[in-house]
Amino acid sequence: MIKIAKKNLNWWATGLAVLFLVIQVACDLYLPTITSELVDKGIVSQDMAYVKRDGIYMMVVALFGLLASGINVYFASTQAMKVGEKLRQQIFHKVLRFSSKEIDEFGDSSLITRSTNDIVQIQNVMVQVLRMMLQAPIMLIAACVLAYIREPRLTRVFLVSLPILAIVVGGVMYFAVPLFKSIQKKTDQINLIFREGLTGVRVIRAFREEKREQTRFQAANEDYTATGIKAFTMVSFLFPVMTLILSLTNVGIIMIGSHLIADMSMQIGNLIAFMTYAAQIMFSFMMLSMIFVFVPRASAAAVRVNEVLDSAISVDNLPDDQREELQEGNDASLEFDHVNFRYEGAEKLALEDVNFDIKAGQTLAIIGGTGSGKSTLVNLIPRLFNIESGEIKVNGQTIDKLSLHDLHSQISITQQKAVLFSGTIRSNLQFGNENATDEDMWHALEVAQSADFVKEAGGLDALVEQNGSNFSGGQRQRLAIARTIIKPASVYIFDDSFSALDFKTDAELRLALRQDEKIKQAVTVIVAQRVSTVADADQIIVLDEGQVVGQGTHQELKATNKTYQQIVESQIQEGDEERASRTKED
Repeated sequence: MIKIAKKNLNWWATGLAVLFLVIQVACDLYLPTITSELVDKGIVSQDMAYVKRDGIYMMVVALFGLLASGINVYFASTQAMKVGEKLRQQIFHKVLRFSSKEIDEFGDSSLITRSTNDIVQIQNVMVQVLRMMLQAPIMLIAACVLAYIREPRLTRVFLVSLPILAIVVGGVMYFAVPLFKSIQKKTDQINLIFREGLTGVRVIRAFREEKREQTRFQAANEDYTATGIKAFTMVSFLFPVMTLILSLTNVGIIMIGSHLIADMSMQIGNLIAFMTYAAQIMFSFMMLSMIFVFVPRASAAAVRVNEVLDSAISVDNLPDDQREELQEGNDASLEFDHVNFRYEGAEKLALEDVNFDIKAGQTLAIIGGTGSGKSTLVNLIPRLFNIESGEIKVNGQTIDKLSLHDLHSQISITQQKAVLFSGTIRSNLQFGNENATDEDMWHALEVAQSADFVKEAGGLDALVEQNGSNFSGGQRQRLAIARTIIKPASVYIFDDSFSALDFKTDAELRLALRQDEKIKQAVTVIVAQRVSTVADADQIIVLDEGQVVGQGTHQELKATNKTYQQIVESQIQEGDEERASRTKED
């Protein structure tokens, strides 16, 4: 919490909040003195002029205290909200830099909880810190001193009530604080189950597992609810107990004070002032107890937020003095020089001794069985992971020595899963090139075989719903391909992007890619499952369990490579191979 406060609070605004808080407390503490004098010098003496004058004075002090309180609340609340705003921005910025390793470590649901619920907890406590946490100790100490000065003999009551209050608050804190800390983790679990239910709703329905998922969510929900009920019941228990203790304290003060008044050793005004100070002492103690309950919960939230903000980035830029500047004008090329890659914590290499060199205008195809490492290989090109050994070069420059911004400016990729953002077709294409003209967009859509259905949908300004749910899987895939094509790049990567397309659309799209002037000057990398998709590539890499077991053209591999022959035999039916060959000739 202290670390977050130091980094994100505006100190002049915080200082003003504290200043007006002190003014408010001073006004609150001065009011009992005015009341005492009004009773003793005005009401008892039946001096109505004094009563009116002191009454107006009391109203001015009260209004001044109210104004100071309002200004304090303004600064406290605005600073707390701005801290939340900054934290959400920092987490979002940090998560965008995360590699798959960091995202997997935290988990999607936990990151969402940390950027929402946890930050709300921090915001709430920030307000309490700038209000109650500073107000309570100041008022508690000052009220005790003023009460003792007003009438020392009555302070004996506090020797009984305050220890009892401390024991009650300590007991509640002992049992409630661990429960509040556990609520954060239980919130993560609810978010995880709910998110899985939303993303996998079709699978759940297809396998008729609605009841099992409902039972699973109900168990997590009931666990969260039961914990929350226990925690908040304990906290709520404080209010009636404190009210009882305060009432008994007032009874004790009145009993002792009545004897002192009867003996003419104390005035009535002093008794009224002392009871007001007693109420302020008890109220301050109550505020402190609330803070001691909720601060540990916010501290746990702060720890979780700091874990995200302080986490090391596994894939990051080199220091400035070790980084190379991007060399503009180099011919497009892609080179893997004996590259080895291993996932974090894995014993076996995911890719072993990958070695190839592709020049501008050439197409590299990667094929292999499921889990052979095809997507892993292409994800190394934009440096989504760090390699273990070897070297990868784009346009003749080692990718590790380039900034990620410069590297990604040279690469355009369609991921295995097509991702569209809510908005319009135009806004989605502008992710690839924000300066693209309508003509550029329609050209990219033509190449991606998307122009026809885009026109039917209403053109470039047609609505795209969340995740592109108003388009079919093949349409989403082609829009993602168009977004890749529209970006000026040296390397174009299509990671199993043609799997959702039929053979005819697949062939037409690849033909359009080969004929596009911009693509001709770049390197094209295609990951595919179908032989017909890779048959016309200039170089094909065959992967099996992370190893390159074949490398060459379609005809060379078909003649000499057993693994490729098995893939061909399992896929190419009569006529398909001739169709693939004709596509290449065209």
